[in-house]
Amino acid sequence: MSMYYGWKSFEEDEDRPEKPRQFGVTEMRGPDHTLLTQNLLQDIFESMGQFVDGLKFSGGSNSLMPKSFLKQVIDMAHQHNVYVSTGDWAEHMIRQGPSAFKDYVEECKQMGFDTVEFNVTSLGVPEETLLRYVRLIKSGGLKAKPQFAVKFNKSDIPLGGDRAFGAYVPPSPRSTEFVEDVDLLIRRAERCLEAGADMIMIDADDLCKHADSVRADIIAKVIGRLGLEKTMFEASNARASEWFVKQYGPKVNLFVDHSQVMDLECLRGRNLGKNNNSVLGGSYFLF
Repeated sequence: MSMYYGWKSFEEDEDRPEKPRQFGVTEMRGPDHTLLTQNLLQDIFESMGQFVDGLKFSGGSNSLMPKSFLKQVIDMAHQHNVYVSTGDWAEHMIRQGPSAFKDYVEECKQMGFDTVEFNVTSLGVPEETLLRYVRLIKSGGLKAKPQFAVKFNKSDIPLGGDRAFGAYVPPSPRSTEFVEDVDLLIRRAERCLEAGADMIMIDADDLCKHADSVRADIIAKVIGRLGLEKTMFEASNARASEWFVKQYGPKVNLFVDHSQVMDLECLRGRNLGKNNNSVLGGSYFLF
């Protein structure tokens, strides 16, 4: 690792271990909205492979690729000690019934996938059914990663629009709806972990769109109950990644776009400084 970290300034208690890591995991988005060729992946793995822990095929993109191409990409990732996740496509197979999902898990195992991720929010299945799917994935020899999305009452979002500087803005009535949703999410996530789930993915996109301290409290509550090592947050932009590292240090697990890998590693490997200036130059903090 010294060949990578020679230019960085890790504090002794902030350094991350060699791969495979249990915390400070960086999962990279694979082909989804943009074309990610084998050559580009090879360049990323050869130049930044030490900083990439996982590769996820988002949006069901793996279902559109020839199996031969998919197998080459998976083998390339494994050569660089990068695990490969199916992304949030499993829920489409779950809707076809337990037998179809079992066949899907077996096929993922044969193709070389390491992790099966499924979107719990879009499924809407009873809790016991959810736990059976987790156990089915684990019995197939793969890691299970349920994905949850935090719901909140839109009335809790601060009003925007043009207004005079210093103008009084009457506070909107507060709602406890988001607290109930988060408590339910945490309880179901805890049950998934008890059933054998390896990681809980949290879709933090909506939480990171608004500079509202309530959302900082939600994230803190999720991490406080589930633990930092068992939680991964989807950071859809560089500002979100910087906020997570600033708030929780380099050990936070993040899912980012491939274009953000180097910036994220810079943030992980160095303190943000006395003036809260990141290694990227400007200050992007959300909260």
